[in-house]
Amino acid sequence: MSKIPPEIPPGFVAYGRSPDFVSDNLPAKLQSAHSTKAGTWGLLHVLEGVVHYRLEAPHQGDRIVRAGETVVIESQVPHRVAFLEPGRMFVEFYRLAAANDEAD
Repeated sequence: MSKIPPEIPPGFVAYGRSPDFVSDNLPAKLQSAHSTKAGTWGLLHVLEGVVHYRLEAPHQGDRIVRAGETVVIESQVPHRVAFLEPGRMFVEFYRLAAANDEAD
């Protein structure tokens, strides 16, 4: 059973990011249970407003993320997000450095 990790694991490097999402255009897919693909971790950046990040059962954990804060998204762990106050956010994606080298 996973809890929200405090940081991205060592050896992982950023390789991409989502577009910015605002409360008016947050896709329904992100507001319902979804997960990253195998080997991909994420770092949710809240630029403005307040976001609620919640793990889906059987995992346990949720976090209120405010402007200027981040939360780690563990690979393949189902979760959902919702704006509690209007704002703007994006997700930065990470993978193992070796996997990054092979993809180039």
